[in-house]
Order: sequence, then C-alpha cells, then structure tokens
Amino acid sequence: MAYLTYDEFKALTGKDEETFPKESFDKWLTKASAVLDSVTSNFYQFHDIETDPFLFRANRFKLALCSQICYFQEVGADTFEGINKAPQSVGIGSTSISNGSRYGSGGQAESKNLEAEDLYIYLSGTGLLYRGVDRC
Repeated sequence: MAYLTYDEFKALTGKDEETFPKESFDKWLTKASAVLDSVTSNFYQFHDIETDPFLFRANRFKLALCSQICYFQEVGADTFEGINKAPQSVGIGSTSISNGSRYGSGGQAESKNLEAEDLYIYLSGTGLLYRGVDRC
C-alpha cells in the first residue's frame, strides 16, 4: 500500500524531476513508509489514509513521509548502519575534511537516528504519536 504518489510528493515538497527524480522517490518510499508505520504504531495499516475523515492528520502524515524520504536522500542511506558508517575524516593530499566527533562529552559513541527529526514536527498534534492503551 503506497501512502503517497510521486505527484503528491512534488506538490508537497516543491521538488521537481530535476531536483528529486522519480527513481529516488521510488527507491526511498518503501523504507520511509516502514519508518512512519513504526513511529505511528501502524495506524494507516489499519485505516485508509485516503478516506481518513481527519484530513489534517492524513496531510500531516504525508508531509512527515516526505520529510523522511528527503532525509534518506540527503544522507544517502536508509538503514541505521548505512546512515552511521560515514568516516570521521578524509584526507586527499594536503586537504583534510573532518566530520564532528562520533563521541559525546562522556566518551560514549553517538549515532544518527533512522528517523528524520522533522517527521516529529509534522506528526505532533495529530494523535499519531500516542502510545497509550485504549480502554474498552
């Protein structure tokens, strides 16, 4: 089940075929959808996004999905290992480029998240981040 079409993605992000090719969208859509399913407790696996009576919630979910797809494109990976395997420094001749340290002030290794931080901006206030138990 696809939550988002390429045309919707372009309309929501303002990107076009030149700045974000359809092949890239197709490459990242499935994993980005899985990330959103995980974050939202699979809400749209059990409810149809197209007939959701709360348009605000469905639209915000789609915006969050767009941000996740863009995040994967920017970091060039869609797995935790792939996102965090960047080398700390690269040197070519007399030129050296260093990334920020992987270690926090306490000496423990830090890593980047699989989820785009922006997706929480879009999902807050929708009820999709709710983790409570429903009482019958």
